[in-house]
Amino acid sequence: DGGGGGEEGPFTIGVSNTLVGNQWREQMVCAIKAQARVSGVVDEVVLANRDTDATGQIADIEGLISQGVDAIIVNPADATALDDVIASAAEQGIIVVSVDQAVTAEEAYNVTNDQVAYAELGAGWLFERLGGSGNVAYMRGFEGHPADTARDEGFQAALAEYPDIEIVSEVFTGWDPSTGAQQALDIITTEDVDGIWTSGIDYSVVEQFQNADVPYVPIVGADNNGFIEQLINLQDEGLEGAIVTNPPPVGGVATAIAIDLLTGREEHPRDTLLTPEVFDNVDD
Repeated sequence: DGGGGGEEGPFTIGVSNTLVGNQWREQMVCAIKAQARVSGVVDEVVLANRDTDATGQIADIEGLISQGVDAIIVNPADATALDDVIASAAEQGIIVVSVDQAVTAEEAYNVTNDQVAYAELGAGWLFERLGGSGNVAYMRGFEGHPADTARDEGFQAALAEYPDIEIVSEVFTGWDPSTGAQQALDIITTEDVDGIWTSGIDYSVVEQFQNADVPYVPIVGADNNGFIEQLINLQDEGLEGAIVTNPPPVGGVATAIAIDLLTGREEHPRDTLLTPEVFDNVDD
């Protein structure tokens, strides 16, 4: 069921990432590498890193298996499509840890943020900040990705509590900053919007208000360094916003768990769920 336990190493950690050029994913990979380095028992991190779908990710994981890695950290493109290849990895004694979103493979370990709560908390903050009514732009992530599906569930739950909120624009950004930037510019120059909910491309949205020279509206995003800096530095210029925690260092947490399981230092549950929190620049 994943093998490992009582080994001394050195170990090789594989990483499967299907979205390139995204700040969150880059920080996730950095966290994996950092945790591997400080562990003292990992001598190599093998990165399968490209823009691809679930089919491509299956091929990437098969490649990592063939290279003889000891554990694989995966950010899944699909919640269920990876079940068979994860089972194949486990049969060969490879620990598999899914981050960012859970997979259904019973052999896998999951280290994830509660993505339903993530969206519901942020949307609730925004709708309340607007006084319960107004026009909102809904800027989602990657269409079909399990994290986006879960976030939509949370967003819709919050929306149901505020019947006077109208969604005037719904777009998929693909979690790509340049795509989201162009979409945001189109939205704020063609639509009457009172607030924007974003799925992690927040800082590039803020930049478009500056480029278009239009007043800010409240914006919800993630705990990206760039967005946090904007909320601090542009507060006096009228920018209001909130971050919802979705920490990229879950990659490091997953790596630590994998190493614990390989060495037998500590047992871990199959599912580790992080509870998101909201922080804004409105209240002290």
